[in-house]
Amino acid sequence: MQGILAESEFPVMVVHRDALQHNVATMAAFAQAHGLRLAPHAKTHMSPEIAAMQLEAGAWGLTVATVTQARTVRSFGARRVLLANQIVDPVGLDRLAAELTRDPDFEFLCFADSPAGVDILRAHAPERGFRVLVELGHAGGRGGCRSVAETLDLAAYVEKSDGVALAGVSGYEGSLKSAEQVRDYLGGLREVAEHLRLRDPLLSVGGSQWFDVIGRELATVKATVVLRSGAYVSHDDGYYRERTPFNRVEGELRPAFEIWAHVLSTPEPGLAVVGMGKRDAPYDEGLPIPRREGVTVVAMQDQHTVVRADGLRPGDVLAFGISHPCTAFDKWRTLPVVDSGYRQVGTITTHF
Repeated sequence: MQGILAESEFPVMVVHRDALQHNVATMAAFAQAHGLRLAPHAKTHMSPEIAAMQLEAGAWGLTVATVTQARTVRSFGARRVLLANQIVDPVGLDRLAAELTRDPDFEFLCFADSPAGVDILRAHAPERGFRVLVELGHAGGRGGCRSVAETLDLAAYVEKSDGVALAGVSGYEGSLKSAEQVRDYLGGLREVAEHLRLRDPLLSVGGSQWFDVIGRELATVKATVVLRSGAYVSHDDGYYRERTPFNRVEGELRPAFEIWAHVLSTPEPGLAVVGMGKRDAPYDEGLPIPRREGVTVVAMQDQHTVVRADGLRPGDVLAFGISHPCTAFDKWRTLPVVDSGYRQVGTITTHF
């Protein structure tokens, strides 16, 4: 055991500094090289330290999913916030309106996918109004108008409504299953953007699993294209390792998370119980990935992980990578940042 691992209570999840810095720089460079703006989805980490790294690397703004998250990243120093969701909460809208009134330099944008949603925004708008991106969805998607024509009709409704201002079009392609489906969907977003009566509309897309296709398909669109990629910042050893566009184009992301835990019990031959569980590591998009050869995770419980392996003894220490960063950060309020020798060189705090 070395560095912080010799001093910590277990389980402990660490963040590798070099991987974190590499990922922030890599995604910033990709966006710049393809003429894209990057508004990283802060709901992944909800960390002021990581937000500062992303903004210092040139992020256009920060993306969030809820009013509470928007108010939190404002406390991180974000001047431009994109709320990539519909907002219908009266209390939340009133608080956003108050913040927009208080700070004339605060830039805020949100989504709308129905006249009813626009009317709710109008009812709580500050004097300078809410800036709105009309959302184009797709069949089976989680939100958005279901056709280009419906989206353009909604844009016209926004344009004639007081209290809201049309800023562009938005969408989410991450739930589509193939590059062909993504290209077709992006074609609809392009069509909407090019029919809007705006000199420089925004066109915002998700961008974690298909940013290579986005970079090609939207290279010539007459709009400012904003990626909302989030999971790239820590990457992983599972879900995003398999799906990152850097499997198809030049470049790489590196897994920054690692969780360490003791073997607690070996109650049967070839079976061991490890002292970490669902409270400590994500399990919704794949189980943790053992870093030791011959170890296989078979189940997770609240505080335990069951593995199959030969030769383990109580007190042994195992390391695991994780799958799905978005449900890793939220399990820890503080995370030690370590160098290659596991010496602590910083701390990441989270505010979920």
